Amino acid sequence: MDPAKIEIARNVAGVVGNITAVFLYLSPAQAFIRICKKRAVEHYSPTPYLVTLMNQMVWTLFAMPWVHPNSTLLLTVNVTGGIIALFFVILFFIYSDRKKRLKVGLVVLLEFILAVVLSLVVLTRLHSTRHRSLAVGIIGDVTIIMMYASPFSVMKRVISTRSVEYMPFYLSLASFACPFAWTCYGLLPFDPFVCFSNGTGTLLGLGQLILYAIYYKSTKRQMEARQTAEGESCVELGGGQKRTSLQP
Repeated sequence: MDPAKIEIARNVAGVVGNITAVFLYLSPAQAFIRICKKRAVEHYSPTPYLVTLMNQMVWTLFAMPWVHPNSTLLLTVNVTGGIIALFFVILFFIYSDRKKRLKVGLVVLLEFILAVVLSLVVLTRLHSTRHRSLAVGIIGDVTIIMMYASPFSVMKRVISTRSVEYMPFYLSLASFACPFAWTCYGLLPFDPFVCFSNGTGTLLGLGQLILYAIYYKSTKRQMEARQTAEGESCVELGGGQKRTSLQP
């Protein structure tokens, strides 16, 4: 195949990957709007956002010209994702209770320390882009697989409660579409670091969609039953207040 056509196809896949990644990073927005309205994180877990933040920092380092040249599309998507992930982590920190707030703050501090240490070691101890790409790429594969697998705690809750209420659909959809696009990017030409991790992410995202399809109807039934119970409770409370007001 013509190298020029391969490069065009690679850039197209990279642009699609950037677009789907932005949807992936913004997909928790609905959940965070709910958190802001209720001023509480409820049963939402900070794990996916903390893992995403760490992953974006590692892959931003990987995409730097002095680590992995010709990776502009990787750089733009990971800088964007890092900013969005940090914003969500800050919101989670604000609306958490004291115990969760301490945990989130410590994890974020540790992540920044690890990112700085990794950058210093790579830039001062490794003196070629091949070795730097290898070292950061292996770590990046680990963090991105952790990011794609981070909803496992939520998936476990989905199975135990038979409800997808706390696993937003758009997050699951984007968790499939984004790594699929980057898997295509990693095949044109073959980049083992991009291809392996995102291929794994594609399978994990597909697992989330399968769970959503299985438990969507039972979730609707549970939410309708809860709304009905809340409505009856309000009616009973209102009736009790009326009877009380008629007493001399």
